[in-house]
Amino acid sequence: MIKRALSTLFWAFVTVSSAVLYPVAVVIWALTVAFDRRLVVLHRFTCFWASLYTWLNPAWDVKVDGREKIRPGATYVMVANHLSLLDILVLFRLFRHFKWVSKIENFSVPFIGWNMSLNGYIKLRRGDRESVIEMMQACETTIGEGSSIMMFPEGTRSTTGEMRPFKPGAFELATSTRTPILPIAIVGTADALPKRGFVLQGRHAIRIRVLDPIPYEQFADVPVEELAAHVRQLIADEVARAEPVW
Repeated sequence: MIKRALSTLFWAFVTVSSAVLYPVAVVIWALTVAFDRRLVVLHRFTCFWASLYTWLNPAWDVKVDGREKIRPGATYVMVANHLSLLDILVLFRLFRHFKWVSKIENFSVPFIGWNMSLNGYIKLRRGDRESVIEMMQACETTIGEGSSIMMFPEGTRSTTGEMRPFKPGAFELATSTRTPILPIAIVGTADALPKRGFVLQGRHAIRIRVLDPIPYEQFADVPVEELAAHVRQLIADEVARAEPVW
């Protein structure tokens, strides 16, 4: 009962704060879009907005390791494992510029989804081949404009905590655009907020660890399926090393 009550308070705060912060996002967009075509300022505000929910929740001890590996001005295809709805919030704690690739349904969520559209994040309709083609074209254009892309190669959240196979899209994108891959390991979010539930699960340590970027030259001649499996293993190894000590 206590968990449910606290969870209700948390989601009520998310709802009310989003209604307050979305108009601020609109103002920032209006004031900056003419000279900030990549919407860097708006994305930075969105990082602040999302981070509020982990900063103000005493049950989540979130730490980010390796942020310095993300070079200012560099462009990456960022890929992370996907355990929980919280993954999205904690990845904003990177406070680095990127554009999300997200399922189209998320863009309809009041305030939060509208802000995703305002930021120019990239929509994907699952199971729709035409949408996948459009998404890949949008990602290529976005990278060409100097913005990194953030993707979950598993496609959806794991229900068991074990990583699903990585789909090839992110790695085809990195190969076709000759863009470095930036693997990111997430640990602890599944315990804090499991899939198919909105009840927060008490105190948990959550860690985001940025791994070493993989330059294009290292995978230029590697088949996409082999590259996807290799990056998945890098993240899986990092998660396995991290879990016992965090």
